[in-house]
Order: sequence, then structure tokens, then C-alpha cells
Amino acid sequence: MARRVRRAWAESLARWEVTPSQSRALRVLASNGEGIRPSELAETLHIAPRSATEVVEALVEHGWVRRAPDPSDRRATTLTLTDEGRDLVVRIEDVRRDASARVLDVLAPAQRRTLHDILLVVVGEDR
Repeated sequence: MARRVRRAWAESLARWEVTPSQSRALRVLASNGEGIRPSELAETLHIAPRSATEVVEALVEHGWVRRAPDPSDRRATTLTLTDEGRDLVVRIEDVRRDASARVLDVLAPAQRRTLHDILLVVVGEDR
């Protein structure tokens, strides 16, 4: 099921020329309004710093992310979303919900509730 949701999501992202990796980075940046260093982004995404650099480069080229000097360390930079980047994150979240809904449309409402209950137990959020 997760594979089908990811595939539907990746297909939907293609209209903006955003990869799933870039989308994940945008979501992390959206949750850190003050900006974060590239090394923190790599750590949060569990990817190599070099991979994070490639992701950031693409996001900067699209105009969705900006680099700025870190106020606490002039040698370092921070990453923040541009207005266009924030707008894109909202659209991506909508697409993500739609992709999940399309995959789950084959289930009846009772089956969806059962699946939801099972997943809560599996991820430990039923407590």
C-alpha cells in the first residue's frame, strides 16, 4: 500500500518537477521557520551531506529555497523557504492527501476505519 501511495504521489509531484526527496526537504524546511543549516537538513532526512547539497541546489535553482548567512556563525549558512516554496509545500500536502485517498478509494468506509485502527496499533499510537 505504501508503495502505491508513494508512486501516486511521485507522479503527482512531476507536474512541478519536484522529486520525492526534494518534497521531503521542503517539508522539513517548512517545519523550521527560522531556517536550518544544510547539515541539519541532511541529518533530519537521514541522507549524506553531499546528497542534501544536491537537493538544496535544485530547490534554490527553482526559487523555492534561499540561503542566508547564519546569524550565530557567519561561516555557516541557513536554509529557508521562499514565499513560492511555502506555497508549493501547501500544494504538495494537498497532492499527498489526494494520492492517499485515490489508493484507499477501493476500501469501504468500515474497511478504512479498520485499517486506520490497525495502523495506529502498528505504529504505537493507540495508547
